[in-house]
Amino acid sequence: MKSKNKFAGMIMLLLMFALTACSGGNGPNDGAAPTTPDTSSPGNEASAGKDPKEPVTIEFMGHGNPNEKKIFEKLIASFEEKNPHVTVKYTSVPPGEYSQKMTTLISSGKVPDVFYVGGPEFYRFAEAGTLLNIQSYLDKTSLFNPDNVWKQAMDRYRFDGSKVGAGDVYGLPKDVGPWSFVYNKDLFDEAGVPYPSATAGEWTWDDMLEAAQKLTVDDNGDGKPDQYGVGAYSLESAVWGNGGEYIDYATGTVKVNEPEFYEAMQFVADLNLKHKVSPNQEAEQAMNAYTRFINGQLAMFAMGPWDQPAFWELPFGWDIAAWPASPNTGETATWLGSMGFAVSAKSKHPQEAFDLAAFLSLDEQGQRENYQLGQAVPNLIDMAEGEFKEMDKGPQTRQVFLDIIQDYGRPDVVAFSKDTQWMDMFNQNASKVWNGEMSAKDFTAQIQPKMQELYDKGNK
Repeated sequence: MKSKNKFAGMIMLLLMFALTACSGGNGPNDGAAPTTPDTSSPGNEASAGKDPKEPVTIEFMGHGNPNEKKIFEKLIASFEEKNPHVTVKYTSVPPGEYSQKMTTLISSGKVPDVFYVGGPEFYRFAEAGTLLNIQSYLDKTSLFNPDNVWKQAMDRYRFDGSKVGAGDVYGLPKDVGPWSFVYNKDLFDEAGVPYPSATAGEWTWDDMLEAAQKLTVDDNGDGKPDQYGVGAYSLESAVWGNGGEYIDYATGTVKVNEPEFYEAMQFVADLNLKHKVSPNQEAEQAMNAYTRFINGQLAMFAMGPWDQPAFWELPFGWDIAAWPASPNTGETATWLGSMGFAVSAKSKHPQEAFDLAAFLSLDEQGQRENYQLGQAVPNLIDMAEGEFKEMDKGPQTRQVFLDIIQDYGRPDVVAFSKDTQWMDMFNQNASKVWNGEMSAKDFTAQIQPKMQELYDKGNK
């Protein structure tokens, strides 16, 4: 009897093995998304003995610095290795030329199969029907586990026909970009100044100003600082941390003329005008804050995860902290950027185009290569909270990136506005405050009605 049971057990095991082998790796397993995609192994199509697929060439266009281009060339090579029937023609254009380039391609009907899209462009392109609704593709791919991808990123690429943030998915997050507060540890050590806190709310504007005053140095006594305490301070961080808003999207009301806004703007302006701890416009034009920071002439600045490869080469110690909190509220905030991968609605190879976007956005191997090359925080939550956070390269306090994503990061101001002329007007005229020509209170009172008129004209 015991022998018969053992034989029956072996038969059952063989049957289970055969059923498992026949099921392949393409579909959900008991209703749950598989943890590995069907293309997870290099050369999987050939090694699995599948019929060769027709060769397909798809075009992919993005933008970025030379480091980003190198990273994507490597990621695309990994994708092509997994999908040998697909050839990807990759084009990376300078960021300043990208928008015009896309507009030209759309007008001529030559839209790349996959391309970057974000913010107002996503709104306009989705509304115009330029983007493929990829919801059905996403529903079928085993790469997507909705519980393991930042909702803060995915929702940027939903569109319900009238507004962003709801409805079907029209893009996948390339990244989620926590705009962080970086500091030069060596300069802090030399000045005997304690490091900024990585915990939101523990370090205020007053603490930052006191540190910046000690870190601003005129070496040669010519009256012009050779080293500044802080540069290019984020106005969004100051406004949101102070309880202000640029706009209430629910009502469409521009709110820059409210005290919480203009007080924060004046604080940022006074870092140069009153306290002289930040470069003025003339000094900024001579050497921008980014160059000044990497030259070791600026103690506090801002960085995104995409800056990591360049910062890894710096000859001094650095780390990131929470943006200083407003003493009026005890709160801090910063923007949480994101760029997406979209598929052209006119692509002749939508499945392969989606597969590339999904690989770049959701594939475990692709995400690992992406963060290890210093491109971004992983879109996969378990990877971000695990191996990414434990990475042995700077910044040391990687938790700050995750805190911004989870707790106090916000979409950039124009993320839900398809026409940005109202913000363009603000930015083009804000120099009146930065150079001291007008107070922030007077400037915002003067410009709010004009911004409101432009917003109403372009967005309602």
